[in-house]
Amino acid sequence: MNIETWELASYVVTVIGLPLAIFVFLFEQRKERDNEEEEVYQLLSDNYQDFLKVALDNPDLRLFADEETPRLTDEQRERMFIIFSMLISLFERAYLLLHDVDMKPRQARRWRSWEDYMSEWCQRADFRAALPGLLRGEDPEFAAYVQKLADGGGK
Repeated sequence: MNIETWELASYVVTVIGLPLAIFVFLFEQRKERDNEEEEVYQLLSDNYQDFLKVALDNPDLRLFADEETPRLTDEQRERMFIIFSMLISLFERAYLLLHDVDMKPRQARRWRSWEDYMSEWCQRADFRAALPGLLRGEDPEFAAYVQKLADGGGK
């Protein structure tokens, strides 16, 4: 191979190969970021499923009732508060990891499912009544967001 062939090959690499390599690199980075976001979403969803199992294991608390559970014992009130604390911790984690002001459609779709969970729980009287104590010490933006949902301020 002579010098002209090497020169032509270097031009081809510069004009075609380098931009293609940059494109492939950026594509792979984006794909990796999407996979990481999906993994975070899946782990949070698994944690919510685990929470639901805890809630189901405590039927005497009537955690899924819209109205307030009457005549709870001190032990039942404590269990309810602990379970609600687990839930608010999970909601805060979801908020911090998934919520953003400018979300892409896929991110917004994932967030809306969590927003729906939060809205549903905020409609429950026992949960709403416990919110002031549950939100104490939590991330201020998250606390304001949940309080707005609880006040019926919408999503």
